[in-house]
Amino acid sequence: MEAEPGVIRKLDEVVVNRIAAGEIIQRPANALKEMIENSLDAKSTSIQVVVKVGGLKSLQIQDNGTGIRREDLDIVCERFTTSKLQKFEDLSSIDTYGFRGEALASISHVAHLTITTKTKQDKCAYKASYEDGKLKGTVKPCAGNQGTQITVEDLFYNVPLRKQSLKAPNEEFQRISDVVSKYAVHNPQTGFLLKKFGENAAIRTQAKSTVENNIKLIYGGSIGKALLKIAIDDPILQLKVDGHITDVNFSLKKGIFLLFINHRAVESANLKKAIDNIYSSYLPKGSAPFLYLSLELDPNNVDVNVHPTKHEVHFLHEDECVEKIKEAVEQALLGGNASRTFYQQALLPGASAPAVTAADAAKAN
Repeated sequence: MEAEPGVIRKLDEVVVNRIAAGEIIQRPANALKEMIENSLDAKSTSIQVVVKVGGLKSLQIQDNGTGIRREDLDIVCERFTTSKLQKFEDLSSIDTYGFRGEALASISHVAHLTITTKTKQDKCAYKASYEDGKLKGTVKPCAGNQGTQITVEDLFYNVPLRKQSLKAPNEEFQRISDVVSKYAVHNPQTGFLLKKFGENAAIRTQAKSTVENNIKLIYGGSIGKALLKIAIDDPILQLKVDGHITDVNFSLKKGIFLLFINHRAVESANLKKAIDNIYSSYLPKGSAPFLYLSLELDPNNVDVNVHPTKHEVHFLHEDECVEKIKEAVEQALLGGNASRTFYQQALLPGASAPAVTAADAAKAN
């Protein structure tokens, strides 16, 4: 029996939207990252996150930003609705976190979403619920302070396979904690709070802090004492870098690399490999440093529209920029390495370890 060609059918809109949502919202931490970025775009100086059951039961974020206009609540969860982009050409110089208008829409397709918001001009707050990108019921006036509260409940209730593939609630909470930690370090002008529902704060930073203070507060005093400053200002490459890296006297069993490009949390395998190669000459085998790097590039030289989750970006002159950063890291390590003291690997951030000096190592040999 000969095989017959399959019939091509247009997918139902609900199916299309859920597939798209699954690419952007892969787990609770992804949803939170999108919402934190919305809060930062709204100029918030306070962001509070409360989590139930690893974010699967409930994930709530409260900010004191500019809020959402009452007239925009009808469409705020529809796909491709945004206040940050008007035409395609704007992508070449985008300076906000959000731009596609997909974050809230995607969340509403895989969870029950409620928004309570108040702008400076509003006499009261407004509350609205959403499902599958659509307003559910009517927008209702209510009491509330300026800013926005978003509550995400029963994440992946309609995508059982995705829900089953996630880790245990404590592991999902750790991923959420990693996201809050990154953004709290990079945005010291904003105070962050993260806690599990009914428990004490797991992370708490104050507004108008500093990057260095927040690194110490979140990742531990031992890392704080080992920090070296990195600074680059290259007008030819149009590259500015501010960063803090640990010296050769400190190492972690599992390295921490916080990388921001134009204030967006991203990953760069090339940059990580280059820096790891430098540290491999200094640190014990199997250990790694703490790194925080903030790169500022001409927005016209950065393509942020590469990946649905925006965690990957492309930029011009990448090899030259990586080389410049490598040189700065090497100089910082050499400058901070006068004593040539090597520490045994710390098991956890903040853990201390006995020192082994170069002289001791020579005696051992």
